[in-house]
Amino acid sequence: MKIHQIYTNSPLRNFTYLVEDSVEGVYCIDPFDGEEVFNSIQNLGKKLIAIINTHEHPDHVCGNEKLLELSGCGEVWAHIGAKGIAPGFSRALVQDELIEVAGGSLEVLVTPGHTFSHICLLFKEGHKQKAIFSGDTVFNAGVGHVRLGGEVETLYKTISSTFYELDDDVILYPGHDYLENNLRFTLDREPSNEFAKNFLELVLQSDSTKMVTNIEKEKLMNSFFRFDKKELVDNLVGDTSSEKQVFLRLRELRNNW
Repeated sequence: MKIHQIYTNSPLRNFTYLVEDSVEGVYCIDPFDGEEVFNSIQNLGKKLIAIINTHEHPDHVCGNEKLLELSGCGEVWAHIGAKGIAPGFSRALVQDELIEVAGGSLEVLVTPGHTFSHICLLFKEGHKQKAIFSGDTVFNAGVGHVRLGGEVETLYKTISSTFYELDDDVILYPGHDYLENNLRFTLDREPSNEFAKNFLELVLQSDSTKMVTNIEKEKLMNSFFRFDKKELVDNLVGDTSSEKQVFLRLRELRNNW
């Protein structure tokens, strides 16, 4: 699969993705700047097949109208809950639906929590998991908030039942670049985490918008994947009697980080 990651230099640090199909088209995931995305598609010599919105928040759908206008495409696919919110919405995607792309398929995963209308897209070559477009559910070294239409216990359930079960080598393509701040949060919770320290040094010496991680690395540096670590749990205040409770405490802390 050919993936083109477009970073938007805005306060929200959004990522947009272009995913090529097997012929001459591309799918666009979460266009932030419709004109920028259209120019990128033109430069690839491709045509837009459809926009796919991971969820309905404005920064993930704000490029829809301009991209539809410039491309002449009339397709916007998202969770049914985005109907009437995502500009141009034309089709609801459902759990386990497969979208054919170059080299395999994108499997639709319904992933409520950040909002109740959130989907993620798992790229598979046959039965082999290769990459996931995670929107605002999981970020590099972090997870999404629930302040705008979500619910934290649902977010935990989604992440624990979906992301914790992914293969270690699955590459993570999130909706935003929050990597540096997320690593600083990890080290605040777990100061002895050498992997996170080294990764933060690498981030500071390079460009985090061009860096990718996988599930194996997330297990080493993402606090929300490390509930078995005594230092992390001991640094929390409140109920830590289960993985879910640890997740809730961490998300509360991250809200104000």
